[in-house]
Amino acid sequence: MSEQKPDAGTAGLSYEEAREQLIAVVGRLEAGGASLEESLALWERGEALAARCEEWLEGARKRLAAARDQPL
Repeated sequence: MSEQKPDAGTAGLSYEEAREQLIAVVGRLEAGGASLEESLALWERGEALAARCEEWLEGARKRLAAARDQPL
């Protein structure tokens, strides 16, 4: 998925919430049967959810890196 900033509809989601919604979107797309318009909307939602997950993961990586750099 491309680099895309999460939209306002994903900004308040936890990592787990965004991941679960992304799994549901992928499942609907893989099941087929959706119209082209609905498929595009699902794909766009999936992009936003994936970007939100990536934000969370990047934040976690930064926190871990900062924790490793601090002396005990």
